[in-house]
Amino acid sequence: MTLCRWLIVIFFCSAAMTTQAETPAAKGLKIIKEQEKRDRGWRDSQATLQMILRNKSGKETVRDMRILALEVARDGDKTLTIFDNPRDVKGTALLTYSHGLEDDEQWLFLPALKRVKRIASKNKSGPFMGSEFAFEDMTSFEVEEYTYTFLRDEPCPTDSSLTCFVVEAVPVDKNSGYTKHIVWIDHKEYRTHFVEFYDRKHSLLKTLEATQFKKYKRKYWRAHQSLMTNKQNGKSTLLKVEKLKFRTGLKANDFSQNSLKRTK
Repeated sequence: MTLCRWLIVIFFCSAAMTTQAETPAAKGLKIIKEQEKRDRGWRDSQATLQMILRNKSGKETVRDMRILALEVARDGDKTLTIFDNPRDVKGTALLTYSHGLEDDEQWLFLPALKRVKRIASKNKSGPFMGSEFAFEDMTSFEVEEYTYTFLRDEPCPTDSSLTCFVVEAVPVDKNSGYTKHIVWIDHKEYRTHFVEFYDRKHSLLKTLEATQFKKYKRKYWRAHQSLMTNKQNGKSTLLKVEKLKFRTGLKANDFSQNSLKRTK
């Protein structure tokens, strides 16, 4: 799943699926696997978005961007994120190959330097282009990258009319900037509505609110607004989807390192 790993998850039937004998770990994994199963088969997508960065005092910086994504069988998705405006970031592009248990791979093209820089695994917790999204947030969600525990059922924080599973997800990767995520997933459609991110000191670092969901191809739900709020520094980043199309004919060679330098 793409855009951001919990958005499309973004980056995504009923409570009767459980049995009394299930452990919290087994139930948590079952919920996540059901979510992942419902999002298979989208093939590829292209989206145009606005990234709105707000500082602590509310001052905004707006960037225009595109995200191209390719679903990969038996592996993580591939994504290409391209900035179109303003001029100081135009042409900057991030290529991501997500994987399951293997390290994700990321390359950043900086047009001013005319070179491609590989993002080391130990640096993936750093901020992506000065936003409140980290580089690791820009990878697709893969089930194998976490261990899970079902915590409880409760109303969704962003929509009290919905009942959500609340699941704890602990990253397997020791280089992750997070010790755990707490995720709210609705019972009916298995969409991720809200995520809490905890830092390496086990303190609440950020929250992600996914809203304005739309359904594509009669199956695939996508949030058109995703707000990442940093609870420690008061900054936030809003991703607003303006256009989104599926099955546009993208191929694997559209996601090569050479494609980074050809972005326009």
